[in-house]
Amino acid sequence: MKNFWNKPWFIRIVSLLLAVLIVIYIDSTQTGFLTQGESSKTRQTATETQTIKVPLQVLVDTDKYYVVGYPEKVKVTLEGSNALVTSTVNTQNFRAYIDLTKKKVGVHTVKVQITGLNKQLSYSINPKTIKVNIQRRKSTTMPVRIEYNKNAVAAGYHVGKTSVSPSQVEVTGAKGEVNQIDQIVAKVTLPNNINHNYEREVMLVAEDKKGRQLNVIIQPATARVSIPISIAKKTVKLSLSSKNEESNRVYSVTAKQNNIVLYGNESVLKKLSKIKLIVNLKNITSSTSKTYQIKLPKGVVRAEPSSVQIQIKVKETSSSKQN
Repeated sequence: MKNFWNKPWFIRIVSLLLAVLIVIYIDSTQTGFLTQGESSKTRQTATETQTIKVPLQVLVDTDKYYVVGYPEKVKVTLEGSNALVTSTVNTQNFRAYIDLTKKKVGVHTVKVQITGLNKQLSYSINPKTIKVNIQRRKSTTMPVRIEYNKNAVAAGYHVGKTSVSPSQVEVTGAKGEVNQIDQIVAKVTLPNNINHNYEREVMLVAEDKKGRQLNVIIQPATARVSIPISIAKKTVKLSLSSKNEESNRVYSVTAKQNNIVLYGNESVLKKLSKIKLIVNLKNITSSTSKTYQIKLPKGVVRAEPSSVQIQIKVKETSSSKQN
């Protein structure tokens, strides 16, 4: 038995078993050693960093003051456990704000603050401070003016009385800005060569005397604009005449209709009572029917009908028959 314990191979086997047991013991006592059921828990407690944009709230007496110069949102970087950061990003149950309740009129640099954030999270804000301008608040009611590109209206057409709804709006802003307002404008961009009524909902802008847009709040922010576009019309007589008659023939020219409706400039139409159509009888030796286009006077854009059918009757004179 004594010789058995002294055998080299026995000593090697025992040494190997002891080494394996030591490795297992060390691994099992380390914090990084995970069983399959613990891996998800470890991911939830791992440290994570995320940056999100959140709305910036302004604490101020809005009945008295109007604040300009602050961004709509700020960036907040959150750091903490994976589960807590993810939950906070999804719910966003905290807020970023600047406190101006104790500030007076003028320019101030204020610190952005966070409230409602879990204390187990650390955070940073970008920007940390913001420069704002606090001014006296002013509200007033002003009429809305329509502005459109008149050159886009098709030739011969004219614009009737335009309308906008609402015709008046309330404007609110810093007293200095509101005092500079020259007009509230509903700017309409008409399509080129438009020949029909136009109606759209358009944004309203406040402009000073130089046409610069001012930073104010307009309520409502849009208005319904109606631009009637039409064309004048007039019914006139069709006056027929002829040319290039041959002396040995007698001609009779008649139209299937005596009246033509003309469309165009109203002032031009007022001066017209008839429209002339000259029938060319050259080389016409027998009775026939021909279609002629109506020649439009200057200022007239179209005629209905645009062409007329002319009956031409031809008879030879008695002297030509005797020859």
